Amino acid sequence: MSVTDDLMEIEQLLARYAVAMTRGDVDRVLAVFAPDGGYSAFGDTYPLDEFPALVSAAPKGLFLVGTPVIELDGDAATGTQPLCFVEHSTHELRIGYYNDTYVRTPDGWRLRTRAMTFIRRSGAHDSGRPHAFERTRS
Repeated sequence: MSVTDDLMEIEQLLARYAVAMTRGDVDRVLAVFAPDGGYSAFGDTYPLDEFPALVSAAPKGLFLVGTPVIELDGDAATGTQPLCFVEHSTHELRIGYYNDTYVRTPDGWRLRTRAMTFIRRSGAHDSGRPHAFERTRS
């Protein structure tokens, strides 16, 4: 595979994530992650088995993403992708960016980690306030 092919595959992977999140299709969201993948926001990291409940508790709306900056390193990569989220009922905006790691799997490129950073009106960058999702800890 060429560098261009790798970049296009990762960009399509991220496009599938944004469309699936917009449509509320958790199964398709999970499909873009490696089996050992995780999502970080709100001061915590969530393994994939908690992702359906996390998505269920999240506001619904449109996930508008920009072209990612991707650094390839063999079968691994890192990247940053801008995000503008538009909440469906109020059209309020949330802006920020994802910091990602990617891994090439037998099924193609997948997200290993995705970490959300919000950009506040003050200009501060942070991982967000605690989420409506409440974890069950044992």
